[in-house]
Parts: sequence; C-alpha cells; structure tokens
Amino acid sequence: MSSSSFLTDTRVKLVADASVIINLNATACAAAIIRAVPNSFVVTENACTELEMGARNGHHDYRKLVELIAAGLIERVRLGAVDAAIYESLIDGSALKTLDDGEAATIAYAHRNACIPLIDERKARTLCAASFPGLAVASTTELLMHESIAAAIGAQGQADALVNALTIARMRVPPEHLERLMTIIGTDRAALCASLPRAARQATR
Repeated sequence: MSSSSFLTDTRVKLVADASVIINLNATACAAAIIRAVPNSFVVTENACTELEMGARNGHHDYRKLVELIAAGLIERVRLGAVDAAIYESLIDGSALKTLDDGEAATIAYAHRNACIPLIDERKARTLCAASFPGLAVASTTELLMHESIAAAIGAQGQADALVNALTIARMRVPPEHLERLMTIIGTDRAALCASLPRAARQATR
C-alpha cells in the first residue's frame, strides 16, 4: 500500500533502504531533513553493508551515514530471527521474484516491526506490495515533498534538495508523484534532471 500521507503517526519508524540514504546524502541537507521529520529513522545492517561496499569504489555515502548515526539521527538495527525468515523468503528464488540484500532486509524489518519502509526501486515496491499488501511503503520523493520539509528548510530549499537528489543520485520518482514534483521544482529545472522521464523533461511551462 503506497501512502502519500505516511507521516501520520509519529510512533512509526521509517526504515531507509541504501538508495534512500544515497538520495538523502545527495540533497546536501540530510541532517536538516531528518530533524524535520517527526518520525525516527533506522537503517538495517544489510543496507549499511551495501553502502560500505560502495566506499571501495570511491563513494562517500557510508561515511556520511556513519556521521548521521553518530549524531543520533539514524539508528542502525539488526534483523531478528523472525525478520530473518522473511528476509530469506525475499532473496531466495528466481531473479524476477527476489530482491537485493538491503531491500529485502529493509522490507523484512519494516514488516515485522510495524515500520514504514522507504524504498525507491520499482521492482522492490512491486514485490513488497504483492507480498505484504497491508504494509505502507514510501519513497524518497514522498519524504522530500512532505510539508514538514518545506517548513524546516523553506520552499526553495525543498526544491533544491529534490533537484540535487535527482541530478546527483539519479533518484527514482514513482509515477504517481511526478506531477506534484514538477510543481515544486518547475519545468525549467526538471529539464536538467536526466533521471526524470523524457516527457517530464520536455514539458513546457
């Protein structure tokens, strides 16, 4: 179940997948964004490991994540025994019906602990909806477009954060949120975002 108003219960934790951390880092204001959100953030050990492996290729997202964890803005969590069983079901099978390590762990932890997984990849969102139809799933785009972010960093800051995520991290935008995204960043800036669909980049004002 996709929810455009997913921050309705401040007691519910948000479980960020590795790609979401990458997108947040790309905004250049990840700490401010996380502080603005009333819900707490967690990230699984599996997603941390994915980012740590990326450091070998010169990426700095793991280092930035460690800084966010040290600042108390994100909590690093491990899968429990029941979580692990769900996780195994999501990585064991044909390529069409399985997810990568971090995505599977994110969904497994969120499902078992009544959290909201933050996931951007279409395949992961589709498989999650099919396997756990009652689980509310949100994306980086929804997070960055939330009114709490605009209130904290201003409308211009929110637009800048979205454009940075789109251009630097090539953030994926679920189709149902594209229209609102375009309203926030404007067509001129959308034209510069290669990660957006061609029709959106070629839209006229």
